[in-house]
Parts: sequence; structure tokens; C-alpha cells
Amino acid sequence: MPERLPGLFLRTFAVPEAAIDVNGHANNLEYLRWMQEAATAHSDAGGWTLARYQATATTWMIKSHAIEYLRPAYAGEELTLGTWIGGFDERTSPRHYLFWRGRDRKVLARAQTLWVFVDTATGRAARIPEAFRSAFPVIPDEKEVLQSLKEGAGAHFPA
Repeated sequence: MPERLPGLFLRTFAVPEAAIDVNGHANNLEYLRWMQEAATAHSDAGGWTLARYQATATTWMIKSHAIEYLRPAYAGEELTLGTWIGGFDERTSPRHYLFWRGRDRKVLARAQTLWVFVDTATGRAARIPEAFRSAFPVIPDEKEVLQSLKEGAGAHFPA
């Protein structure tokens, strides 16, 4: 699925059987794993690869997660995960996530992670460099994402 809004990174995947828990749907820990994978892929796509972080002696660490589960996901279902950066403070940045099911375009979950930029030499929070900020357009409002997806999908995506 192509990028529809500058700053929005999309990833489509099938829910593997291994992600299913005793309740018969995708386990909450899988959502966290998918979120981290999408954040890493988005960073890579913006030119901030593992090699670049190592060269600059920096990394990102998670301060907090918030996930709202709206509907369950089941094995074999195609999901799309959209992620974007919601803004920047001096040393932190919120990253947002939306999960939706391909067959009916229903939003299954929304989440936010507060990331802290860290100097790996000291282990302390560091200023987010301008080179990083300029590589990732900010999308301050989820409504912009939903509207973009709705326009890209026709009338089949909820606003």
C-alpha cells in the first residue's frame, strides 16, 4: 500500500497463527512487537538506519506505551499498520499507530509510544538532532491520517 500522506508509514501483513493466544485472537504483546517493527522500518525508510544510529552514538528508548484495543484480530487476517510521528519536544517524540483490517477496513487498535532520544555513550536523554526532525514530517492529528486513508480507499474507510 503506497504512502498517502507525507510522514505516514504503512505496513501490511497477515496475522500469523503464532500470534494467537488462549483467547483465540492476536495477543497484546504481538501488537507491541508489530509497533516496534513498524517504527524501525519507518526510521530506516527515513534514512535513520541502525548503522546511522551507531555512527552517531544515539538510539531511541521507550518511555511509555498506550494501546486502545477496539476489535480482535484473528489468524490469517490481513492487517495494515500505519505509524507516524506526532511531534517533537527537545528530547522526546510521540509516535502514533493505527491498526486496521483489510477486508472491512475496521480500525482494530490505536496506540501511542513516547520515545526518548538517547546518547548511547552516557545513557542519558539527548537533544533530537535537526537532521532527524527534518527527515520525518509531523502529523499532529489522527484525523488527518483517517481522512487521508478514507480518500485513498474511497468510501470504504471509516472517518
